[in-house]
Amino acid sequence: MKLGQHLFVCVVLLLCVTQSANGGNILVWYTEGSHWINMKPVLESLIDRGHQVTVLVPSTSMFMNTSESSRFGHEPFNVSISVETIKEFYEDYIHFSMYEIDHMSYLKMYIRHMDITKEYLQISLKFLDGVVKSETIMKKLKEGKYDLLLADPIYPGSDLVADILGIPLVLSVRFSLAHNWERHCGQLPTPPSFVPAAMSKLTDKMNFSRRVWNLLFYALHDAVTNNVLWKELDKYYSDVKGKPTSACEMLGRADIWLMRTYWDFDFPRPFLPNFKFIGGIHCRPAKPLPEDMEEFVQSSGDAGIVVFSLGSFIKNITTDKGNMIASALAQLPQKVLWRYSGEKPATLGANTRIYDWIPQNDLLGHPKTVAFITHGGANGIYEAIYHGVPMVGIPMFADQPHNMVHMKAKGAAVTVDLNFMKTEDLRDAVNAVINDKSYKENVMQLSHIHHEQPMSPLDEAVFWIEFTMRNKGAKHLRVQAHELTWYQYHCLDVLAFFLAIVLLLVILFIKTCSFCVWRCCGRNGKTERKAE
Repeated sequence: MKLGQHLFVCVVLLLCVTQSANGGNILVWYTEGSHWINMKPVLESLIDRGHQVTVLVPSTSMFMNTSESSRFGHEPFNVSISVETIKEFYEDYIHFSMYEIDHMSYLKMYIRHMDITKEYLQISLKFLDGVVKSETIMKKLKEGKYDLLLADPIYPGSDLVADILGIPLVLSVRFSLAHNWERHCGQLPTPPSFVPAAMSKLTDKMNFSRRVWNLLFYALHDAVTNNVLWKELDKYYSDVKGKPTSACEMLGRADIWLMRTYWDFDFPRPFLPNFKFIGGIHCRPAKPLPEDMEEFVQSSGDAGIVVFSLGSFIKNITTDKGNMIASALAQLPQKVLWRYSGEKPATLGANTRIYDWIPQNDLLGHPKTVAFITHGGANGIYEAIYHGVPMVGIPMFADQPHNMVHMKAKGAAVTVDLNFMKTEDLRDAVNAVINDKSYKENVMQLSHIHHEQPMSPLDEAVFWIEFTMRNKGAKHLRVQAHELTWYQYHCLDVLAFFLAIVLLLVILFIKTCSFCVWRCCGRNGKTERKAE
């Protein structure tokens, strides 16, 4: 018996050693906010599968810290910028998006957007300095013998570091500005005739005027990105590499692009072999609620509950807006759980309870939840899709208006404007998604599409990360378009060749006709003169 037990222990230890030996060594690029929320489930799953994960953590961060999870290895690096500076930037950006943008001309909006992009880039480069310009950090990274770098490119530089370390790069992307990264760097086909530019507030069904606007929107965002972002990054990358370097081309060398969307959320569009869709990667079955919260939820009776959250960035809104929203919620027959850390509104109804934080996923998965009031963040929308809850959108900034356009087009949401809505607008919107059964039916259809996949989004992401490590990259999935110039990609050189041939044939035809006419007319003229 003892011998059998010893053999069993030896076998288990051998399996553990084998699993550990087969595990990869993964370096993870730093990120923030909702981007980090999407990254964590992937890292936890990779660790469960025997891989070693090391996360680069900046000394200045609003969300990441080395004590958050002891499961991840951490590689801290110093950043010469304060948390207050970062918070001030985000507060200015959010204020612009929430309160200023609706009252600006397109020219002022464009100029302001240029300024924001420049400021964002300067902050990003401070972070990048802490990695690539630190001999200590780069020495550690080179000695780490990593098999792969996993990054959300919202902060630039992961492609540069992957190139220096000589390891494959896997990107986790929601979408870039007007799809610029995917289109220009990843060579993802994006026909403007039916693929709406990110944040254009268009759907895939566009008439002539909308297609004109979509094309202009792409061009304007490309102008901002090329003249502000890529121009500065090219200079920075060239300085680090010691030779002329295109940051966009380097980003395009990524082996796999994990796109945090899917056809439940996005409109159908072309994609490439190294683009994989993992929308809703963070979604999970609902867990039991805290006892006091469950008691409040159960007190709603047959009417059910409404979950309300404007995300982690929106800590406060104006007093007037708070009172207006609270007044609208007070008129609902449902109980409302509102995540809000601002001043308590004077018009708050007895049916509404305010929380500094709520277990949003668990509440959306509760059988008594009948509607979700959301700012339109992709994470919250995907949790609503996962659990089949119709939405009322109050989009604030960034991709949120774009996201709610998608949900509205799919019949799963109603949208109201924070700057122009009245009490009755919000009340009627909530009543509409609850009482009109089509919203529930449509979001349940999206939920069915989400769950009806060959493998879960998380398993999909982990598979392609491991696939890339096993194969030392995934260059065989990278299209030849990366090696073509813009005129070759669009076959303009071929078109020019054919036009030249046609032009040559036309010229030959004209010359031949002229020659024949001359021969004919010339001979007749000579004959007539001789006869005279």
